[in-house]
Amino acid sequence: MGKLYLVPTPIGNLEDITLRAITVLKEVDLILAEDTRTSGKLLQHFSIGTPMQSHHMHNEHKTIDGIIKRLQNDETIALISDAGTPAISDPGFLLTRACVENDIPTECLPGATAFVPALVNSGLPNDKFVFEGFLPVKKGRQSRLEILSEEKRTMVFYESPHKLLKTLAQFSKYFGEDRPISVSRELTKLYEETVRGTVVEVLEHYTQKPPKGELVVIVGGKK
Repeated sequence: MGKLYLVPTPIGNLEDITLRAITVLKEVDLILAEDTRTSGKLLQHFSIGTPMQSHHMHNEHKTIDGIIKRLQNDETIALISDAGTPAISDPGFLLTRACVENDIPTECLPGATAFVPALVNSGLPNDKFVFEGFLPVKKGRQSRLEILSEEKRTMVFYESPHKLLKTLAQFSKYFGEDRPISVSRELTKLYEETVRGTVVEVLEHYTQKPPKGELVVIVGGKK
């Protein structure tokens, strides 16, 4: 029986990859990559010559059976996403579940995940929190915000730059203008930035200075 490794990759700074991750990626028989072009640059940087295969949200339903058969034939496979830890708002859950159902060993290495440094650096309570990832785009968005308006734990969201202003305006409506918030962007990269304040203050900031790059939004819970 083979084994599936879920291997976190840097969310920006390449030096954040672990020595163990490099070793695993060099030693496995195959690397499943969300985007082989993006991951190819990472592998080339660390002189990793392991073969790659595309595995993303649009093809994972079709490729899982073949991957399971390879694992059952004693192959070792690593799953990586474009950045961060697989299965956290990225492909990975379906394959991991299939491995569990087929009694195939799985192991997730510790490593980079965008929301952890954003949460810790927010200054908001992090002893208890809820990870929401991306909010529904249309269907279910309003009802989800209504439910979260009563959430007392710190909330963690992912958001794209072109949707941030809309999301902050909705947070102001459903959570209140004075709800504390922290927005981190471009984590570990050259222009990393964290903006903290009330929802209305942060909304005003990004209205005047449109955001760029990947964003993690941390919202204080209801008092």
